Amino acid sequence: MSRPVSRVLTLLELLQSGGVRTVAELADRLGIGERTVRRYVDHLVDLDVPVESVRGRYGGYRLAPGHRLPPLMLTDDEALAVLLGLVAGRRTGITAAAGTAGETAAAKVRRVLPERLRHRLDAVLDSLTFTTAPAGSAAPEADVLLPVADAVRHHRPLAIRYTGGRGGSGESKDSGGSGERTVYPYGLVAHAGRWYVTGRDLSAGAERTFRLDRIDGARVLPGTFEPPPGPGPAERVLTALATAPYRHEVTVRVRGTAEEVRARLPRSVAVVAAAGGEDEGEGGGESEEWCRVEIRAERLDWLPGLLASLDRPFVVERPDELRGLVADLAGRLMDAARGAPPPRD
Repeated sequence: MSRPVSRVLTLLELLQSGGVRTVAELADRLGIGERTVRRYVDHLVDLDVPVESVRGRYGGYRLAPGHRLPPLMLTDDEALAVLLGLVAGRRTGITAAAGTAGETAAAKVRRVLPERLRHRLDAVLDSLTFTTAPAGSAAPEADVLLPVADAVRHHRPLAIRYTGGRGGSGESKDSGGSGERTVYPYGLVAHAGRWYVTGRDLSAGAERTFRLDRIDGARVLPGTFEPPPGPGPAERVLTALATAPYRHEVTVRVRGTAEEVRARLPRSVAVVAAAGGEDEGEGGGESEEWCRVEIRAERLDWLPGLLASLDRPFVVERPDELRGLVADLAGRLMDAARGAPPPRD
């Protein structure tokens, strides 16, 4: 590569790092005169790279939004970050790109890399192993994600066509079913490989949580709204998931503060609050706080192990069936501790 072409590409790389670059700074970084800097900028403009001139004492040059993506100049670390991000996004199912867009984007990045760097990055990707199974893709379509994000950012009403599953908003059953809806969207939340939008459903007159992969179409409407005070979008989504109307409503009192117990339970599974009273410790000593844990579940068989993992005294308030499952687990643990073989069927 000739030195002028190399310097023009280096100039593009400097401008892509962001901000306004003065002519003097660019001349110093490139080892050329200021007049040559201006000539190189003209070369970029001729190539349809949107270089913008900024006047004033602190003026210089910067990249402006253009009608197409200019050539990207990536360092080794930046190329690795892009490729690993695409791979991890596909693996977790969180990449917001329809179809094979993530794969084609990675292929384009790899194709233009220098051979030395491409071989090194291939070594990383070929030797990389994940400890979790690939997540099923629940990434939203771009024509859904972009208008939803625009409505959230500018506090605009949103019209959506929603197709509810068994649980409406994923496992939370909180969307109120299928159909056309007008929503005041409060925020976008990515959780457990899925995208959610939470807000007020004007059709239902209540707050709802919607999975973006179940939105068939989204359209920003005229007007604005003011988001209400209170919990942030992430907390609203987690609360919706934890309080969904499942088959069993479980209430357990656990010894410890709400903060201590909350730290041991997934927020999308349990709602933890102070029990509003204190019990005295053994021997009439120092009092201990208790908290109340509420869990909604389709099945109860996994809850005894979860409660045992808290490693704290607890009392099952409801349902009665859970008390029996806890007693069965306690018996199996006692048998295992004594080394007794399990009973034959």
